[in-house]
Amino acid sequence: MQSSTISHSDPILNLQHASLSLVGNTGPVEILHDISLEVRTGETLGLIGPSGSGKSSLLMVMGGLEQATGGTVSALGQDLTAMDEDALARFRRDNMGVVFQSFHLIPTMTALENIATPLELAGHKHAFERAQAELEAVGLGHRAGHFPAQMSGGEQQRVALARALVTRPRILLADEPTGNLDATNGDAIMELLFDLRDRYGATLIMVTHAPELAARCDRVIHLRDGRLDQTTTREAAE
Repeated sequence: MQSSTISHSDPILNLQHASLSLVGNTGPVEILHDISLEVRTGETLGLIGPSGSGKSSLLMVMGGLEQATGGTVSALGQDLTAMDEDALARFRRDNMGVVFQSFHLIPTMTALENIATPLELAGHKHAFERAQAELEAVGLGHRAGHFPAQMSGGEQQRVALARALVTRPRILLADEPTGNLDATNGDAIMELLFDLRDRYGATLIMVTHAPELAARCDRVIHLRDGRLDQTTTREAAE
């Protein structure tokens, strides 16, 4: 993992006047407008808002998966907006885990191989041993040799969670992690997500439409039309 001079009292993520503009068929489209936001170490932050409000785009900017076209985005004291694609990929590999709504597992790899891949890319000597332990942690040790197509949606999302956390990331980004699941599987993934967050002490930032997920966050950011609309905290809600 990359060393960093960030202290526990510093924000683990810091956005200052960040904006995102993408080029569409009819010209530039403004996705995010002048976002200034700090995320504290160990915090659980929810991003909510209507469809098209910029929630997923903001999450992608936080993870360097989309480069902000204005302002600055810093994570663990490092300026993501100053990094090229290779540097961003290394930074994410060493410091971030990402869980998508659509799982994004590699179809030609088994569950165990999918989970081991980030460790192998990082040159970890015991990639498959740790991957097996992570698979056990999400209750799928018996599925190690199965391919994604042989697993249910809930099982695939468990594998995706294990893959995101196998590197022990400081920051966990989750984009609608229960969005493609039925209520039963969604509840199970929600419990697992928070259990794993607590186990590894990761800072969790999550896009969600689920009120029950947002209610468990320390702070909820409401977005509208690519702008910060309002902020609520769990303490205020209670």
